Amino acid sequence: MTALPTPQQLWLSFFFSKKNNGAKRSEAILNWIAMSTFELKTHQVGKTYSNPHFFILNKGLNSGKPLSNPCPNCFVVTTSTEKEKNTLYHLSMMLQIGGFYAYYLKGSVIPFISIYDCRNTLKNSFISLINNEFQLQKHINMVSAISKKEAELQKVISKMADLKVSYIQSLFSKMQKEAI
Repeated sequence: MTALPTPQQLWLSFFFSKKNNGAKRSEAILNWIAMSTFELKTHQVGKTYSNPHFFILNKGLNSGKPLSNPCPNCFVVTTSTEKEKNTLYHLSMMLQIGGFYAYYLKGSVIPFISIYDCRNTLKNSFISLINNEFQLQKHINMVSAISKKEAELQKVISKMADLKVSYIQSLFSKMQKEAI
């Protein structure tokens, strides 16, 4: 009777067997790196996390949007380092803005993305960009700068809307005082 191999032995035999070519080995290594970098689970309301983490909205037309704070309909992505968290957060934001999560939306009334589709989209994007970490960081910095500028412009637009309301209110209050 022979003993069954352990998962570690199976893992090592995959890399050292002569049947597998280099492409399969490197793909497996990249998959292992991506999966060891982050863990994606369904968030349970009230649960707290000690590792660096962020949340991804999973219901509605904004599915895939990364969030700093949890909501009832979200996944949680946990990582081992703050740098990995920031990289994955911005990568998820780029995927959501680019409409890559939208392809996987299901449901007619309230669209949602499955945890499997979300995990695979994030993992595959991470794998395709991890080979050139410099380029990935460059893209993240560019999107961050654009998002920061967008937030500044939104504040200006908000102030202008407030100014417009204030002007109209003062105009009508003057007209009412003159009529009295």
